[in-house]
Order: sequence, then structure tokens, then C-alpha cells
Amino acid sequence: MNINKKISNDLKLVEKLIKKDISKEKTISGLYKYIFKSNGKKIRARLNLIASSKNLNKNRIKLASVIELLHTATLIHDDVVDDSAVRRGTKSVNKLWTNSHGVLIGDYIYSKAFMYMVDIGNKKILEELAIATNDISQGELIQLDAIRNLNITLQKLKKISYYKTGRLFEAAAKTGAINSNENQAFIFNISECAKYLGILFQIKDDLLDYSDNKKIGKPVFQDIKEGKVTYPFFYAYQKANGKEKKILKELLYSSKKIRRKDLELIESLSGIKKTEQLANHYHKKTIECAKKIKNLDIREEMIELSNNALNREK
Repeated sequence: MNINKKISNDLKLVEKLIKKDISKEKTISGLYKYIFKSNGKKIRARLNLIASSKNLNKNRIKLASVIELLHTATLIHDDVVDDSAVRRGTKSVNKLWTNSHGVLIGDYIYSKAFMYMVDIGNKKILEELAIATNDISQGELIQLDAIRNLNITLQKLKKISYYKTGRLFEAAAKTGAINSNENQAFIFNISECAKYLGILFQIKDDLLDYSDNKKIGKPVFQDIKEGKVTYPFFYAYQKANGKEKKILKELLYSSKKIRRKDLELIESLSGIKKTEQLANHYHKKTIECAKKIKNLDIREEMIELSNNALNREK
């Protein structure tokens, strides 16, 4: 069986484990089943399974489930913070229930992940995931500084991309490799590769928000409606003249529907082009790290993930 098919089968076991041992309390089980009825792409869990694919370990499926649970909990909390109405093409928890339900079911999922971590019993894995979840929380708090902040720096935006997305990608790969008792060179190379892949993924998310592609499965222009300065807006604002800066500033403070001409202004100021160049830069870094991985199957899996991240339309 090739590695791709093996991982696809393992992801089904991850889904099965995640849906096991749910509280019998009606409200909790209803929320939990609603959240996990859509299986999603499970990129982070896949990364974890790729990193641990050489030396199979009994905790492999449980660890990949931990990664997916941590990711899901952060998404639910994000929706509460952003007051998002849609997640993965369906109504968000906070819209169908309340913000309080969103916060608490997110906490419940976090605690389930940590219970599995304790079961795994590997101190290095527990330490890495504890630090990673702390960093992710920092990223969310730092992102609040990007709300209507026209003075935000490119360095700060990159830090947000790393903490918000790259950090869990990195931890997923690193803990998978640790769980598989891999050597230090492999752990480093796959962790770095995954980190850059996660940053690329976030940059692409920022780009897709400025698309009117119906396949995305979430509202477009959501970032700008929430007043978030992301890469396309940042690059456009840097190049804008006084009059254009005024228009862009009004966009951040307006609740009006984003018009085609607003997108065209950001495009004309190279906001989209510069963000695409940044995505290409991180794609290149991901590939460079992947090529340092000696195991050919794992290397090819990482390269494929990187190419998919760059070219994805949703």
C-alpha cells in the first residue's frame, strides 16, 4: 500500500476516534456532532501522519486526532471572536447557538485533546503541543492589533501568519516525527517544511478572501469587513497615494458591501500581485525544506501538499 492510500485510511480512523467518547449530555453531544459532521480537509492531521509514517506507533491515530481537535477548537473560538456566520460552508456554532456555546464547546474540545495527550504520555509531545497552543493564542491576540491598524508592519503580519497557522502545522509535523522516534535531522527538516507550508496556507487564505470564487465555502471580503489588515490590503495601502489611502481607510471602517471597484483598486495597487509573490516565496521555501528530507515518499507527500496549498481555490 502506498503512503498516500495508507494516510487516507488512517484519516478515517482519526475521524472515528474523534467521534468516539462524546458526552451523553444532549446539548454537548448535539454541538459536538454538528461540528464534526463535516470531515474537512484535515491537513494538519495528515501532516502528523506523514511525519510518523516511517516507524508506525500505537499512538499514531490518537496523536493525529489531538492535532485535529486542537485545530477545530481554535476555529470555533475564532468564529466567536470574529462573529463569523459561516464555517466550512455551513452556519457557525455561534450563529446557530450562541457565543457562549461556541466558547464552551471549544473549551470542551481542547480538554478532550489534552486528555488524549495525557494518554499518549510522551513528555516531549506534551511540551511541544502545550507551547504551540500558547503561541496560537498569542497569534489571535496579536491579530487584534491588526484591526483597522494602518501602521501595522509586514514583520507583524508575518508573525501573525506563523502563530495563527504555521505554528500548528509545525507542531503537527514535529510531534509526528517525535512519536515515530525519528532522528533530529528529520525532525528539524519536516518541522521547518511544515512551518513554511502553514504560513503559505495563511497567505493563500488572505488571497482567497479577496476572491469572488463561489467554491470557497465562506463569505468573501470577510477580513476587510471585520477591519482586518491582511497582506493584500497592506501592500495596496503601502503603494497608495493620499486620495487612494483615504478610500482604503474608509473601507476598513465601513460596514457597506464591498464593491467590484474596491477590489479593482486593491488590484491596481499591486495588493493581489505582491501577496501572490509572497505566497510563491513561501512555496519555494517549503519545497527547499522538503528536498532535504531523505525519505522519498515523505518528501513527495510534502511537495504535493505545498503545491496544493499554492494552487488551492478554497
